[in-house]
Amino acid sequence: MHILLYWLEPVAEDLHLEHTNKLQEELNMKFNQWTLALASVGMVSLSSNALADSHSVMSQVSKTTMSGYVDTSAIWGIGKGGNANFPGRTNDGAGYVDGFNLNVVQLSLESPLDESEWAAGYGVDLWFGPDAAWLGSNSFFGTGAGGDLGIKQAYVALRAPIGNGIDIKMGQFDTIIGYEVGSGPGNPNFSRSYGFFLEPFQHTGVLASYQLTDEIGVSAGVANSYGFGINDRPNAIGQGNESEKTYMASVSYEIPEEAGFLGGGALYAGIVDGLVAGGAPSDRTSYYAGATVPTPIDGLALGLAFDLADTAAAGDAYSIAGYLSYQVTEKMTFNGRVDYAKADSGVFFVTDDGGDSELLSLTGTVDYSLWENVISRLEVRWDHALEGGDAFGGANGGGFGALPDDENAVTIALNAVYQF
Repeated sequence: MHILLYWLEPVAEDLHLEHTNKLQEELNMKFNQWTLALASVGMVSLSSNALADSHSVMSQVSKTTMSGYVDTSAIWGIGKGGNANFPGRTNDGAGYVDGFNLNVVQLSLESPLDESEWAAGYGVDLWFGPDAAWLGSNSFFGTGAGGDLGIKQAYVALRAPIGNGIDIKMGQFDTIIGYEVGSGPGNPNFSRSYGFFLEPFQHTGVLASYQLTDEIGVSAGVANSYGFGINDRPNAIGQGNESEKTYMASVSYEIPEEAGFLGGGALYAGIVDGLVAGGAPSDRTSYYAGATVPTPIDGLALGLAFDLADTAAAGDAYSIAGYLSYQVTEKMTFNGRVDYAKADSGVFFVTDDGGDSELLSLTGTVDYSLWENVISRLEVRWDHALEGGDAFGGANGGGFGALPDDENAVTIALNAVYQF
């Protein structure tokens, strides 16, 4: 009997290990197909661990995956302008030009929802490096912008078996609007658009998503504030915070395959409305609409994004961006963007006469896969102030804080990102 048990014990262990591995392979396959379809055309962003699941480090005691990336760049400003004034530029302007940069290191932990009715999981994205100052959520050493450590996302994910199933996020999560996302590898270009500059970045709250049909999905949520800052509350004079919340909603539509060459494209619209946290009360509303569609030309896709920001304090602004993506070869992809924005003085920069400002930019990015797991991109961008005065550069090429003295800015950027 003891001999039989001695022989059965390793057999049972092998069967258990085989079952565990098979189950994990099934879970890795069960990403929501709608989300994957939208991600493939740039309408939404999967967390980096979902995109790099083949490189995930799997815990032996849970479904948690670990992944991330290291984002670096070298950026040169061409011409006489300084490197102090780049209105509308988020990740490649002042402080980044004319030198080499460590942009950010992202470390992601996730336990994604499985297909069970009462599924539960979580997601965490941690940022290390200069770009973490965008978050305004440096919870490691107190809140506030300026730190090199920050929490980009940290939420509990739940599913309620109502209808087709309601997926819920509660905690800190990325904003639901925008063609481009905060994490660089998820964008077609290295630099961000004017529309990205106008949008909120993240929220602390709860978000519910529901798939009405195979093609139509909706989401709605409530958060503490319009954006930025973990747990930040708006400071509404004479009003309690319990009545001052930010509300958001979106709808997405995947074009069915029956639509011919348009099949697989996607349409998206969303709105975020609420008070900006801190200081005097400032209401802000952002409207977004976007689309990405294939074309009859093999490897060519087009995109369009519209952002409208209605603010009580800084003024109003809108932007329109057109995107082109063409896969030249198996390893090479060209991504182009035409970007236009118009705003009240003070949104992008203070104009000479106090009137509107107008900005135009053209961006071309060549993405060439030379190394495994590495995004290597070369980008050229030209910005031009159509109206409002000399918006770019610095007097005599001066440093930070120098007055603008040029209506043009031309930059060349080399971006290398390792994903693990």
